[in-house]
Amino acid sequence: MTEHRVWKFHNDVDTDQIIASQYLLLPDIEAMKEYTFESLDPDFSKKVQSGDLIVAGENFGCGSSREQAPSVLKALGVKAVIAKSFARIFYRNSINIGLPVIVCKDLYDHVENGGHAQLDLSAGIVCVNGQTFSCTKLPEYMQNILNAGGQIAFLNKEEA
Repeated sequence: MTEHRVWKFHNDVDTDQIIASQYLLLPDIEAMKEYTFESLDPDFSKKVQSGDLIVAGENFGCGSSREQAPSVLKALGVKAVIAKSFARIFYRNSINIGLPVIVCKDLYDHVENGGHAQLDLSAGIVCVNGQTFSCTKLPEYMQNILNAGGQIAFLNKEEA
């Protein structure tokens, strides 16, 4: 397992906090990604690094059903989002675009913003400060979608 830096966010982070609606007018995800979490941490997009993890409380991704919310996280290189719970549409949009989303109810209180965690997606575990937390392990069909890079890539691969 490799170690990843953690970005910790509160309960009920909505899609407008992830990427505000005024930035949806920009031409593409690459242009939008620099405004990710702007209202919560204006420098987030400059500080986040490929492979970092987001750990959040309950109901992460609530609000509108915009696919751009998980897309900007993936474009910034976020390895996975781990939360106590997710808004249903954010969860499904994340899988569809190939961003791992993991439910882990006990992790939140044991991790610090800027701390580090180890994630084993296939085993469904996260390790922090010598403690191991069991997370929801994705069903095989969902893991196959993630492994393919998202729903469209998965469907195109099946047709070949």
